[in-house]
Amino acid sequence: MPELPEVETVRRGLSPHIVGHRLRGARVRHPRLRWPVPAGLDRLVKGQRITALERRGKYLILGLEHGGLLLHLGMSGSLRLVAAATPPEKHDHVDLLLDSGQALRLRDPRRFGAVLWSEAPAAHPLLASLGIEPLSRGFDGEALYRLSRGKTTAIKHLIMDAHLIVGVGNIYANEALFQACIRPTLRADQLSRPRCHRLAEAIKDTLRRAIKAGGSSLRDFVNGHGEPGYFQQSYFVYGRAGEPCRQCGTTIKSLRQANRASHYCPNCQKG
Repeated sequence: MPELPEVETVRRGLSPHIVGHRLRGARVRHPRLRWPVPAGLDRLVKGQRITALERRGKYLILGLEHGGLLLHLGMSGSLRLVAAATPPEKHDHVDLLLDSGQALRLRDPRRFGAVLWSEAPAAHPLLASLGIEPLSRGFDGEALYRLSRGKTTAIKHLIMDAHLIVGVGNIYANEALFQACIRPTLRADQLSRPRCHRLAEAIKDTLRRAIKAGGSSLRDFVNGHGEPGYFQQSYFVYGRAGEPCRQCGTTIKSLRQANRASHYCPNCQKG
């Protein structure tokens, strides 16, 4: 599933090419995504100017003069800028047609993505329960320390809980914990204040480096121009079970946590 760096990469890549443009309408080929695409989408967006493209967690918010759209890429979706006349392929479900002659095209093979209309998309119920943005000024070691108090869950589970911290998916949780020298199974409330500061900085640094690299392309992810990301080439632990640690040479181990793969170095992440 595209995580925060991938969604932010899409946002940054598309914004300069769409903000300020008007929508000529929408073309819906398959309305049955995770939630039904609004039946009147063409009428709702036609003639409206795009005022912003923002991100909240793993959602994109397409702001219009009146209302806007909440977009989600699901597990394998992509949002690309293509010439509006480009023939659609099998999994190209929705086009937002721009006055530039281009289209924002949602491709979603598994149909777990979303295109939802809202009069106030930033206040949509799907966003109401989301936690703090990890790249915001409000997220730091003190914030993480407060969130972890009284939590007996594993620290990896806590930093992946979107009700507490948004957008830190499995890949980046593994990498940030390695950078902070913390084992993924450690109980959250056992983290000291200094270690919370170290982990918060590791989360920020990992996400920023991933965004700079264009995100991770393990299967289907491409940015808004159809280009893959490259962060997977610099993983320290994720997907490297059985390989030597890049820092100490110890064999990387793996385990299952809540049906997710956790990867760690037994030497660098001792506790």
